[in-house]
Amino acid sequence: MGFSVVVFLALHCLCIFAPFHFNWPAFWVAITLYVATGLGITLSYHRSLAHRSLRLPKWLEYFFAYCGVLSLQGSPIEWVSTHRYHHQFTDTKKDPHMPTPTHSPIQSLWFSHMGWMLDGRRRQLEKELGGLKNVEDLRKQPFYEFLLRTNLLHSIALGGVLYAVGGFPFLVWGVGVRATFLHHATFLVNSVGHMWGNKAWNTGDMSTNNWWLAIIMFGEGWHNNHHAFEYSARHGLEWWQIDFTWYTIRFLQAIGLATDVKVPTEIQKQRKATNGRIMATQN
Repeated sequence: MGFSVVVFLALHCLCIFAPFHFNWPAFWVAITLYVATGLGITLSYHRSLAHRSLRLPKWLEYFFAYCGVLSLQGSPIEWVSTHRYHHQFTDTKKDPHMPTPTHSPIQSLWFSHMGWMLDGRRRQLEKELGGLKNVEDLRKQPFYEFLLRTNLLHSIALGGVLYAVGGFPFLVWGVGVRATFLHHATFLVNSVGHMWGNKAWNTGDMSTNNWWLAIIMFGEGWHNNHHAFEYSARHGLEWWQIDFTWYTIRFLQAIGLATDVKVPTEIQKQRKATNGRIMATQN
């Protein structure tokens, strides 16, 4: 808990300097790293590792996972473990993101957004659920064990490189602004994505679709779609649902680097849609 607080405070403190240390090269460094580390979360941590929605060559799988480490959202093993518990116990008292019944609406929003990461009880809950036993597939691989032990060091090294190349503006924008914005974009999927939006499918939970969240989070905003078909590499199931991560996967598939790419069949959609669309109409 204490360590997470220090990291959050450090990132947000760096953001304070952003207006006073702006330049266009620093801005574009932040955008480039936002895309790279964002895909590290959405394509690697989430769709590839947590749900096994596709297969990549090991060198490419590890590259995207390393990009995820630079997001400062924890190691692949820790992130995937928490996310698998989230899906196993979605919107129940065992869900790591779920606020307690005593929380007010504002407190619930805060807890689902990022309070769960700062709450020591979350670690205790995950320990009671089995700890890292749900990620044995990753723990068998030395690369992921290495990232588990060293994840923060890589971001420190990146910060050093950025400072050496572009000075304090590169550090402020390339680490502080970029990582803070990506943190909150990711957290919005946990909070807003389970409170407000549209429901297209009968998922038995509170997951929703939000188009604007899909734009800033590379397709993850189609969260009700995702909970309906957890195994799917595609979250934007309609042609008009923007899903940048899916476009990247399709490109990798076209050049032979992504295989076993899973998407729901029409029959699977029909089974989920019948009651789901009635529910959406009633809401």
